[in-house]
Amino acid sequence: QVQLVESGGGLVQPGGSLRLSCAASGIIFSTCTTGWYRQAPGKQRELVAAISSGRNTNYADSVKGRFTILQDNAKNTVYLQMNSLKPEDTAVYYCNAKWNYLDYWGQGTQVAVSS
Repeated sequence: QVQLVESGGGLVQPGGSLRLSCAASGIIFSTCTTGWYRQAPGKQRELVAAISSGRNTNYADSVKGRFTILQDNAKNTVYLQMNSLKPEDTAVYYCNAKWNYLDYWGQGTQVAVSS
């Protein structure tokens, strides 16, 4: 059974930083394309960042230069380092893994950026 568990969300002031973590069981991240998506109220879920099994990364234009996706194979964990946070980054962030033609999702973690 595949399980993705996110952590690290919370409330932060504009300009602040957060690091989200996604720990996996039942799947090996190094063999997947893993990514972070987010969904703000009233909006569609969108891709924030992704990393392939070949370590190629892809970022949404809105987060380039501010967010970094990292993968620790020893811990089977993927991280999203978020710096210079803006109010428009407020959303529920979801971890995703694509493996063997299937999509796996975490339960989501709330990020709120507000003064």
